[in-house]
Formats: sequence, structure tokens, C-alpha cells
Amino acid sequence: MEITDLAAEVRKEHKKGPARRLRQQGFVPAIFYGGSTENISLAVKSSDLLKLHKEKKDHAFIKLIIDDGGTKIEKLSLIKELQTQPLTGKFYHADFYEVDMKKKLAFDLDLNFTGKCIGVENGGELQHIKRNVRVLCLPVNLPDHIDVDLTDLDIGHSIKVKDIQLPEGIEHLDPPDAAIAAVAAVRVVKVAEAAPGEGEAAAPAEPAKEEKKEK
Repeated sequence: MEITDLAAEVRKEHKKGPARRLRQQGFVPAIFYGGSTENISLAVKSSDLLKLHKEKKDHAFIKLIIDDGGTKIEKLSLIKELQTQPLTGKFYHADFYEVDMKKKLAFDLDLNFTGKCIGVENGGELQHIKRNVRVLCLPVNLPDHIDVDLTDLDIGHSIKVKDIQLPEGIEHLDPPDAAIAAVAAVRVVKVAEAAPGEGEAAAPAEPAKEEKKEK
């Protein structure tokens, strides 16, 4: 279970004007909330959020180190939502959800595919249908990823959610028969051979002869 620290400050003003000024100063308005805590309005550095995003840690556990007028508060959280501005792509608002270490939560668990499947060696095409699975567990039991061995996957076969063995204390939330990966046969399109003389200009058709009418 990897935890990343993130500095934050308590935000006293909640109107649009102060929020706009925060963004101009390089901060992102945010909120921390949960089932057993009061909402806390926050401001976090945009550069810190960008670093989390680039390092793919914005889906990991985050320990918020909150500065409340000189008093430090630590809160374990997950980013529930990270809004961006449509035109600029800059972060606009962040929602942090409190993590209770004694309560099971739903997580997206990454899959790490290993091995070269026999189906590819036989000329098939490997298709990755899902890159993660939805699971339920205590935060402390969540691994960084789950390895999925593709070695024995042949053409026309697939690996399903029910085929993935999870460590003790972790449950699948996805449908058991949902496909994770499959190997499909490669379709070969045959090009028909050109008929003799094809490509040459066609001779103009002779005009139809009119039949003489009997008088």
C-alpha cells in the first residue's frame, strides 16, 4: 500500500472571486469529505497535483498534510474527482474522499499482463479488453497490481474475471464472465485477380439497330 504526501491549506473563502484568484496564484480549490468527518475546504498547489498525475499517483492513497493556521492535520484520502478546464486542460477543482482503514472500499486494481501467449505465436491477435478490475477490500490489503499470465491463451480463447485469483481478503466486484483478454484470429482479405484486359479502356458499345417497320 503506497501512500503519497500532499500539502494543503485550509481555504476560508468559498465564493467564485477568491477561487479564481487562487487559480491565478497557482493553486487549485479543493474539498475533503467523508462519512465520519466534516467537509474541509482546501487549496492545493496545481504543480503538486500535476506531478501526482504524471506519476500516475492520483489514483493512489494520498496523505493530506493540512495547514490550518499553523496547526497541522493529517488525513488519509483518495482523489474522488479531479476536474479540469475544457479549453486549457488545467486543474479546476479536486475532491478528496476520506479513507477509513477499518472499512472496506471499492478500488480499481491494475492488471499486469505477463508472458507471450501461444495464440500470438500461432498467428492470432492479442486483445486487452480490461486494464483493471473492480475489487472490494480493506485499504491495507490492496496490492499495487495483480499479475495475469497470458502464456497459455490460444486463438479463440479468453481470460475472464473469474479466472483471476485474488489474494485473501479481496473480492471481485466485476461480473465473473467479463472478459479481461482474448486472442482473435487475424482475418486475411484476399484480393481477386484482375481479369484479362482489365484496366484497358472499354470499347464503346455499338448503337442498337432500329428494326424496319413493315408498311
